[in-house]
Amino acid sequence: MALGSLAPVLDRTRPGRRERLDTVRIWVAAIAIAVAGVCYSSWVLEHVWAGGLDPMRSFLSELDAAGRPHREVYVVGDVVTACSAILAMFLLMLPRPLVRGFPAVTAVVAFGCFGASTLADALMPIECVPGIDANCPWQPSGMFPQLHHVHALTSSLAVISLFVTMIAATVTVFRSDRWPVLRVAGTAVLVVIIGATAWMMIADNLVGDYRLGLAQRIQVGGMSMWMLIWAAAVAVWARASGRSRPASK
Repeated sequence: MALGSLAPVLDRTRPGRRERLDTVRIWVAAIAIAVAGVCYSSWVLEHVWAGGLDPMRSFLSELDAAGRPHREVYVVGDVVTACSAILAMFLLMLPRPLVRGFPAVTAVVAFGCFGASTLADALMPIECVPGIDANCPWQPSGMFPQLHHVHALTSSLAVISLFVTMIAATVTVFRSDRWPVLRVAGTAVLVVIIGATAWMMIADNLVGDYRLGLAQRIQVGGMSMWMLIWAAAVAVWARASGRSRPASK
């Protein structure tokens, strides 16, 4: 009889405990996304010390090329970004998904793919910088100093994955009440990112100096800003989740 009377109490306690755990998972995911956003802009440190590269024309992959000064700082930034993105994905998806709907799930999973690609990108840098490092051959593409290198593939996968994340998350906010902070601020930043990406893709096929390095820095800086906005949106979600949790009895 006593055990039977405890059953309703246990039924109420277990969901409450699970909801508290879910709220913690969302909060930690928000922090992880914010850390990824900050560390993805480790390239801004190039303005702190002289590196011999022109920010208007050099590409960010050149900052952590093998043998470049301070490359360890940029590698650490990318590795922390990658691990944070992967952690955020696992927190939001396992052991049970905290997001619902195909666009939201796509955004979270693609963010994990972005993390994996960024990790590979950091661990497989380009070998040298043409025009800066002695005996470094020029390659036919201006967008990547060594297009044949696997680094080009990992960089492309990272950018594509993050674009999928941003687009899927934007679709989510316009189709539901999830992450409303992204609706205006996130969309505005995404437009800037798309513009900078178009600048890079078009200008790379033209003859002349079109400041491709600046375009990429605007693109990546915008991506970092978007991740910070998404982190804020997830934090708001976590706060709302905590407030809506029923009081334990």
